[in-house]
Amino acid sequence: MKQIKILISSLLILGIGFVITSCESDDHSLGDMLDKSEIDYEIIQDYSVDPGGNTVILKNNTPEIIITWDYGTGRSNKAVETVRYAFKGDYLIKVSAVTAGGIVELDPVTITVTEDNLNYVNDELWTALSGGVGNSKTWLLDLNAEGISKYFGGPLYFYGTNNGWLEGGDEGCYGEDCWNWNPDYAGNTWLMPTGDYGSMTFSLDGGPFITTNHLMIPSIGEESGTYFLDKDNHILTLTDASILHDEGRDACVDNWGDITLFSLTENTMQLGVMRRDDCEGAALLVYNFISKDYSDNWVAEDLPDPTPAIDLNGGTLSDLIAVTSTKTWSLSPDSPFDWTDLEGNLLNGWETVEDYPDWASYTSADQATVSSNKIIFSADGTVKTVNSDGDELEGSYTVEEGTNIISFSDITPSFNMGGWAVATTTSQNQWKIVKTAMTGSTVTDIWFGKRDETGKDEYMVFHFVLGSSSVDPIEEARKLIVASLTGPTGTRTFKVSDTWHVDWLNADLSGGWTSASTFADDFTSNSWVWTEAVKAGLQDPTLTFTANGSDITVTKIQDGVTTSTNVIINPEDNTLEIDMDLIAFTDAASWLPTYGPIWYICKVPLTAIETDGLWLGDLNDEETEVTAIHYIISE
Repeated sequence: MKQIKILISSLLILGIGFVITSCESDDHSLGDMLDKSEIDYEIIQDYSVDPGGNTVILKNNTPEIIITWDYGTGRSNKAVETVRYAFKGDYLIKVSAVTAGGIVELDPVTITVTEDNLNYVNDELWTALSGGVGNSKTWLLDLNAEGISKYFGGPLYFYGTNNGWLEGGDEGCYGEDCWNWNPDYAGNTWLMPTGDYGSMTFSLDGGPFITTNHLMIPSIGEESGTYFLDKDNHILTLTDASILHDEGRDACVDNWGDITLFSLTENTMQLGVMRRDDCEGAALLVYNFISKDYSDNWVAEDLPDPTPAIDLNGGTLSDLIAVTSTKTWSLSPDSPFDWTDLEGNLLNGWETVEDYPDWASYTSADQATVSSNKIIFSADGTVKTVNSDGDELEGSYTVEEGTNIISFSDITPSFNMGGWAVATTTSQNQWKIVKTAMTGSTVTDIWFGKRDETGKDEYMVFHFVLGSSSVDPIEEARKLIVASLTGPTGTRTFKVSDTWHVDWLNADLSGGWTSASTFADDFTSNSWVWTEAVKAGLQDPTLTFTANGSDITVTKIQDGVTTSTNVIINPEDNTLEIDMDLIAFTDAASWLPTYGPIWYICKVPLTAIETDGLWLGDLNDEETEVTAIHYIISE
């Protein structure tokens, strides 16, 4: 028969003030539903530690069963659990046993704590989390409805299963599975939807209480529970509550209240939960939070506008608009104006006059007039405009390398474009080049941008094309290819780089994932294409380009064998046609392409050939990828 004993007088001698025990025989049949009297456990209130009885020890003495303790400020199923109550009051401890025959609900026990012991929560981490004893603190996921993360790069980072508290271990590593990926939200909006994710408030006002409001997951909604912070092991446990998170990953975490603390400051917090293995592999999902106070007082940094990446063809902004003497640019009759975002992406993408909507008031009847508007930049810093009426104005200009801003003095360019649209400058008399396009190796199109000054993050852009009287872009591109390949003496020798020999690009020649540090003397990380034998095989073979009038020949010397052929230049596509094998690779790289016959000049402009070399790309048969081989000038 079960016996409950309250042993006070004798245990006071030992410094233990309150014990509840149960006694029974250990003989019970596997699979039977146990009676409460057969379960042996102890709840010990240890007054030797705290005069107010704040420390309570929970012990399961029954083999082959698991007892779950619900002690008011948390839950546990440990065989021995030590609970420390920081606040005085009555605490109801609920006890249930998981047996072979089912769950047995045991009689709850009320523990009375007579004094506060705030030492258990008087810690900088407890204070950072809750605001301190008698206070509460509200936290928000660091992503708002506008898609802005105010402190972190984004609301969610990913870590290995052995990562943890970032200020400890080996930079936050506590085992073998340590890695991290901290995506910025701006470039990875697929992570989760923008929106108001609600709030979670940690309190130490009368107890460790937490309330949450999951605005983005209505099925969870509002929660009220308790929490415990293991400050030494950096573990945060929530009972009857879960941290704010996205609905898409809700089913991928078994326990949103079993949390690894990654970082915690007055304003920021990172909480990790374990992702299940069947959800793209086990990993710690680390959610990034900011305090409500930080969010309310946050002011966006006043950043300058980004400078869109434009192709300067290896030169400077001054070279682009004026070369060494004078360049004439005319408004495009097909697409004279549009709008772009601050990164230079066209917002409408109008390419022909037929693309313009009625509200733009631009028709084919306006084309001849628009194309007669010209701006002429000279290398000496002077500029002249000629409008459609033949009126000429002169002034000066300066360029700001790095920002692509052109500032005008003594002249304000202004061109009518059909109906209401006018190509003119900002109130500061400036344009910014936000986009360029090339024909062959020559920049033939420029979009001058007028920054919106009414609050919109955009430019109205004016599309100018290189005047036919300036240069023939195709011929200029051909001359550049010949000069780059053959050098100032008419002959130039190349060899494959023995530090960075290959890269892989998209079919449109964008992208690439290798760099100067990918290979070098590291013969293990990419041994499938880079070994000491591969490097050794690149020391002697050469390619020599020689100018023969307007033609070029190429000569390869490898393994004592010399072969030559003519090179056909296609400046419009920026390609070379070479009807012979180029330098062959050995060992692990022997599979790299040697025969095109079409090779794309790619990755770097030819104007930088002396410093960056020559990249020749071979498009695969599926036309999905380009393998680019890196040649450098042989010393």
